[in-house]
Amino acid sequence: MVNVIRFIDRLTGWFGRAFAWLILLMAFGMGYEVLARYIFNAPTAWAFDMSYILYGTLFMVGGAYTLARNGHVRGDFLYRLWKPRTQAIVDLVLYFIFYFPGITALVIAGAKYAERSWRYLEVSVNSPAGVPVFQFKTMLVVAGVLLFLQGIAQVCRCIICIRSGEWMPHEEDVEELEDKLLKQAAAGELDKADKIAHGRDDT
Repeated sequence: MVNVIRFIDRLTGWFGRAFAWLILLMAFGMGYEVLARYIFNAPTAWAFDMSYILYGTLFMVGGAYTLARNGHVRGDFLYRLWKPRTQAIVDLVLYFIFYFPGITALVIAGAKYAERSWRYLEVSVNSPAGVPVFQFKTMLVVAGVLLFLQGIAQVCRCIICIRSGEWMPHEEDVEELEDKLLKQAAAGELDKADKIAHGRDDT
């Protein structure tokens, strides 16, 4: 079960990091649009379509990655007070009642939606550039499959927690700057307290 979790976490992590490069592409495209529009008075016909296609792709594919890193927002004013085993039981039940049915519906509906779009090579109606969007709609299926796989990993985590009473830690490949600064500050305070305790206070 642990190997399943690690494999799926690595898989969704790879997709998350790979698609994160879309941020740079989106920033370059929007920067070019601002330059062309306000400096050369020649706005592009494709910038709007590019922005929502890239951002939408990043948002959808990043869902499984964020779940793998336990980064989704929780309304945990009650949840955090429970014991890990209770949290795991509640999570396990909710995954089967809400999560998997919802993700399955996303994959099925997304596949039909994408298939129709590919059939007539759909283009955007938001600009005269005729930017293709059929490949973007395929991301509904990709994101759904990744979320379904990550849901399996989360169910395995719940089962392990129910058995052991402790949550298996999530992989971390990024860290919020404020969290890092807080840890550094806490480490500094511990070092200072240690120096005081041993009579080595330099202040």
